[in-house]
Amino acid sequence: MAERTATVSRDTLETRINVSLNLDGTGQASFSTGVPFLEHMLDQIARHGLIDLTIEAKGDTHIDDHHTVEDIGITLGQAFAKALGDKKGVRRYGHAYVPLDEALSRVVVDFSGRPGLHMHVEFTRQSVGSFDLELAYEFFQGFVNHAGVTLHIDNLRGDNAHHQIETIFKAFGRALRMAAEPDPRMAGVMPSTKGTL
Repeated sequence: MAERTATVSRDTLETRINVSLNLDGTGQASFSTGVPFLEHMLDQIARHGLIDLTIEAKGDTHIDDHHTVEDIGITLGQAFAKALGDKKGVRRYGHAYVPLDEALSRVVVDFSGRPGLHMHVEFTRQSVGSFDLELAYEFFQGFVNHAGVTLHIDNLRGDNAHHQIETIFKAFGRALRMAAEPDPRMAGVMPSTKGTL
């Protein structure tokens, strides 16, 4: 099987982002983004998705974290699209339920080629520490637009906002892992009746 890796850079007046990933990794991760809580969440994607992931970002965090978080989502989506290539032989669909104490989230992903985010989450607080939880939506919107995926995110229950967001990112990592896995019964076959994704 060909290596499923990618390195992507994004350079704007607001941010400079570099992402490297290996879809068939072991969950090794390294981050330098200026947004510590986001790094904690990105680590969940790497470890639960068994994706080797390196992200370096310099952004206008002196204003706020919005541009950096969104642009990391965009660049990570571009890297996923590049690493997956034509998507032949992958499972295409992935899902995961992840609990953390009282919180439970479900994430379902389809490498459909059609960007769509359906995120149903009511956080019990607006922020965790200094991290504005509204930015989670911006991260995932940037990802789906550039990875070309349909993504459903549902927080089914939770009282602690940190637990809510952490279950979402853990489930996202696990759903990505399932969807991107090679399916031995689909080797070399496009997982679509249209013949393309």
